[in-house]
Amino acid sequence: MLLHFLTSVSASFLLLLAKNTQVFAQSAESKATTSLNTLQAAWYNETSGIWDTAGWWNGANCLTMLADFAAIDKSVVPLATHVFNNTYVVAPAVNPAPGIEKVNTNGEPHTYYPPSWPHHWPPGHYGHPGQVNASEWLDGYYDDDGWWALAWIAAYDITKNQDYLQTAIGIFEGMTAGWPTNCINGGIWWSYKHDYANAIANELFLSVAAHLANRVPNKAYYVNWAQKEWKWFKASGMINANNTINDGLTLDCKNNGQTVWTYNQGVVLGGLVELNKAAPDSSYLLAAAKIAAAAISALTDTNGVVHDYGCEPNCAPDGTQFKGIFVRNLQALHSVAPHQEYVRVIQASANSIWKNDRNQGDMLSVNWAGPFVDPVNASTHCSAMDALVAAVVVH
Repeated sequence: MLLHFLTSVSASFLLLLAKNTQVFAQSAESKATTSLNTLQAAWYNETSGIWDTAGWWNGANCLTMLADFAAIDKSVVPLATHVFNNTYVVAPAVNPAPGIEKVNTNGEPHTYYPPSWPHHWPPGHYGHPGQVNASEWLDGYYDDDGWWALAWIAAYDITKNQDYLQTAIGIFEGMTAGWPTNCINGGIWWSYKHDYANAIANELFLSVAAHLANRVPNKAYYVNWAQKEWKWFKASGMINANNTINDGLTLDCKNNGQTVWTYNQGVVLGGLVELNKAAPDSSYLLAAAKIAAAAISALTDTNGVVHDYGCEPNCAPDGTQFKGIFVRNLQALHSVAPHQEYVRVIQASANSIWKNDRNQGDMLSVNWAGPFVDPVNASTHCSAMDALVAAVVVH
């Protein structure tokens, strides 16, 4: 049976995945494919380039999930390529605060371009001055910026479109404006307001730097940033005595003891995987393994299904995205440091989502262990899809 993707675009952009669903009805890949068709038909907005009902940063994560799926199923590549192209062109128009990254002497926000910004590079330097405007993807929050940088790196990996990579490079340079915080002379702030040093912005800073180090000629620049960030992060106190990561630091640079969210246990795993690839050091994967083990202990149930106990089932608008990010990065760690416990968690979560967290329209909600709860939206759905896609890889 031919699966198809229904949107407002012409039939030339239908997702043609020639799968025999009678044969593959219960396969991990078939579940992911069915869910992708649902995501696109129900929520992708060709005009905005973002999935309706999902926020700005959530859209970046949906894009990353789509790239991850395309990386393991070539039949998804045509759809993914179309979405990348469309989103790249039209989504900046719905950026809630484009280009706001630093406060000038008058207290007014403005875009900050450091000397290494691509537009300032001389002829012949690696880059394409004038072709991209990364400030279109900046919104004043360095974590949001980091999600979009990772999304465009993932899109670059599928398409080799240099504009996507150059955009990620520019976004990262915007993020460097957040360095340093008031805590041990390092780390980046959560936003241009410079009023909170939190885990997610710093983990994303690490991950983007490490990802870029593996994709550009000036590798040493990004390795240096990633290593500086990891050194600071380890010393910051955000990793607690249980090896889980709290939300951030107080103004006097103490662990604030706030919720141990799944995504804060996840992004760091992917960052350390990429850093170890760029600058091999066994301590990186050992640290990642400790964090992963602690997260699994704290944030999965007896069946191995992942939870955000701090919010479920009322996790909107942000927490709906968190669990998928953790599983995505857990799979990345498994790809270089395999562990059966990672497989158990990924498969248990994916199987439970399909059995217990899916409605009759194949929409996936926030409570992965079940029962299905409304509201379901693009964020809950593409987060759950991260688990389904990860299950394709490890099955």
